[in-house]
Amino acid sequence: MPLTDSLKTLLLRGLLAGLIAGLLAASVGYFVGEPKIDAAIAIEEAAAPAEHGHGEEEATGGHFHGDEAAVSRSGQKAGQFLALGLAGMAFGALFALAINLARRFSTLSGPRLVLTGAVLAWAAIVAVPFFKYPANPPAVGDPDTINDRTWLWVAAVVLGLLAVAAGVAAYRALASQLGTVQLIAGVAAFVLVTTVGYLVLPGVNEVADDFPASLRWEFRVASLAQTATLWASLGLAFAALTEFASRRSTPVAEQVATAG
Repeated sequence: MPLTDSLKTLLLRGLLAGLIAGLLAASVGYFVGEPKIDAAIAIEEAAAPAEHGHGEEEATGGHFHGDEAAVSRSGQKAGQFLALGLAGMAFGALFALAINLARRFSTLSGPRLVLTGAVLAWAAIVAVPFFKYPANPPAVGDPDTINDRTWLWVAAVVLGLLAVAAGVAAYRALASQLGTVQLIAGVAAFVLVTTVGYLVLPGVNEVADDFPASLRWEFRVASLAQTATLWASLGLAFAALTEFASRRSTPVAEQVATAG
């Protein structure tokens, strides 16, 4: 059944699904990602005295991540549930707006449209930027280049959105062809735009040679798992709520038709 809910209903559904997704993503971050961050911080703090000496660090107000920081590590760990809960709600609202627009150009049922949209959103906002500029733990990267790296990441997100748009356009352009042909064309267009963008965007490699490669890899996997959890949960929760609402409304509609 096509999606017929009002925009207000979709927004409320997106907020609830986003909250659920944010809390689940925070749980993954707490249990999977935080131990990697603690390990990276330990490496950073162990290297600081060797480079600057204890006296200099105290004189300059060195970089601390423990209880002397503005927010303690325990506070940071707990705070991510609030932060990701709010972020999930924001993503959910934006996702609801996108679904409201997409349903005008699609004949997919509500749950299928939502799940497809979640996969495409993850590909654009997470996958394309991640594989060009993967996340790095603390102590990796030059603080002086953080603004440049942030803008490069934004450019990668724009690239992801363009790649997904190209893939959808190619898929729809071959609507008269077999479904397999449509899918191949869509994937090919997505890969082509992504590849060109990767070649145009500059690379960033600020990882020190002595930083443990295994820890960097584990942190990146944890980061990807967290964002994948966010979007998978958002899509599944939104689709489940949509299907539940449609099943509740169907018997009512049938009773009205029978009475008429």
